[in-house]
Amino acid sequence: MPNKTSKKKWVAPELPSIPKELIDQFVSGPMTAEAVNAAFNPAQGRGAYVAMESFEGEIAGRAGTFNFIHSAATTGKDRSDEFFSIVGGSGTGALASIRGTGGMRIDADGTHSIWFDIEGLAPAGN
Repeated sequence: MPNKTSKKKWVAPELPSIPKELIDQFVSGPMTAEAVNAAFNPAQGRGAYVAMESFEGEIAGRAGTFNFIHSAATTGKDRSDEFFSIVGGSGTGALASIRGTGGMRIDADGTHSIWFDIEGLAPAGN
């Protein structure tokens, strides 16, 4: 007869809170954060994040919205394993055909700037 084995209950490790600096980057400008997931160890200065965001505004005179996703890891002094993508099919209005990539720059003063490498948009007025 088989032995009964007891399963240990899995307990999720406690993740540190999301640093205020990371949250602040999502509350100004024409973009809004839909979700941010981060794991950061302040003592070691290491961590990673994944973000899903929405843009509403104008690009090259074309108004609309679109979603984009990005992620990166850090050792406290750099960014690595970066990923950035405009979500295909998420555009609306004059940005309906938008697609592409982008990235994030972090200045020495801590300012976060996002840039887009856009494809799929015809020149305005066409």
